Amino acid sequence: MAPDNLKIIGTAHVSEKSVEEVKNTIIECEPDIVAVELDAARYQNLLNEKNGVQEDKEIKIREILKNNNFTMFLVSGFLSYFQKKIGEEVGVKPGSEMMAAAEAATEAGAKIALIDRDIQITLKRALNRMSFWEKAKFVYSIIASFFSSDEAIEDIEDIKQGDALEEVMGYFQEMSPRAYEVLVAERDAYMAQRLLDLEGNVVAVVGAGHKKGIQKNMENPQDIPPLYQLVELKEPRISASKIILFAIPVIFILIFVFAFLKGINIQSGILEFVLLTGGFACAGSLLAGSKIPSAITAFIVAPFTAIHPLLAAGWFAGIVEAKYRGVSMEDLANLPKSESLRDMWNNRLFRILLVVVGANIGTTIGVFLSIPNVLMPLINKLMGM
Repeated sequence: MAPDNLKIIGTAHVSEKSVEEVKNTIIECEPDIVAVELDAARYQNLLNEKNGVQEDKEIKIREILKNNNFTMFLVSGFLSYFQKKIGEEVGVKPGSEMMAAAEAATEAGAKIALIDRDIQITLKRALNRMSFWEKAKFVYSIIASFFSSDEAIEDIEDIKQGDALEEVMGYFQEMSPRAYEVLVAERDAYMAQRLLDLEGNVVAVVGAGHKKGIQKNMENPQDIPPLYQLVELKEPRISASKIILFAIPVIFILIFVFAFLKGINIQSGILEFVLLTGGFACAGSLLAGSKIPSAITAFIVAPFTAIHPLLAAGWFAGIVEAKYRGVSMEDLANLPKSESLRDMWNNRLFRILLVVVGANIGTTIGVFLSIPNVLMPLINKLMGM
């Protein structure tokens, strides 16, 4: 059932005009409930920031890699950075209009309803829906954006207008239609249902990009999926690309096993494989400016990660490097602000990324050298050539 009287305000998340519009509307309407496009975690973060509560700003790289959350971390970090960057240009903190709505609601004696889906669920569902190539393309776009020179934003209010908004949404929809459905269409449906469940006079404060979708869903409530379907996390299905990736280490191992069973001396081949992959991984790490323990770690793990499609020597070297250097969200925020190679070199996060890349490139070189020097001779012996 729809609220007795509902007014939806579409805002730009970093607009001073949006902040004033939100305050004035709530004062004029005197609603029973003010609904905001926030989940509990983001609302708490905004409250902590407002009250000066210091959060743990250390980036726990070990946990990120161990839980296979690296892509999600990169995406969420980029989105936060992007909003912060725009906010700095126009002098408004991201989420200011949502906090203004909450404060105005408190002053007016209205209840606050958090109607958005948990951001972690949204990101996980989006990444689960994306193909490997869509993820690779998206990550590449994120990294490239860190080093691109963006044009100054002349009028942030343009974000609220249809043309600019449709262009941004259209780009993302073209890049990954399935992720777009999760990030936009699903959240439109979710927030629409949350609003339908409210009773009384309601003022809803949402991003301009969601207003039209929410209204459409509320006009057709029979088409909204049950909320439990919109929050469940299903394990991604096994694709052909994953089967191929897992087959790679099996092929490597089978070649050595068959050679051993045929009585072929594989000790020298294994030793050469270890030295090539480990040695080049170690060299790549050192050339990237790593600490000695990080380089040693790269040497030790490279032979194992070289035949495992879901592991990389650079990840382990990066974890060790992060332990020695320490990296925070501040490093992530400062990376795009670097104006010279020296600035980038002095950024701890950039140094860790260099080590990761250096060790991985070194391992790759070692693998390619192993094919003609180690694997091909074994294959030839197995075939009696």
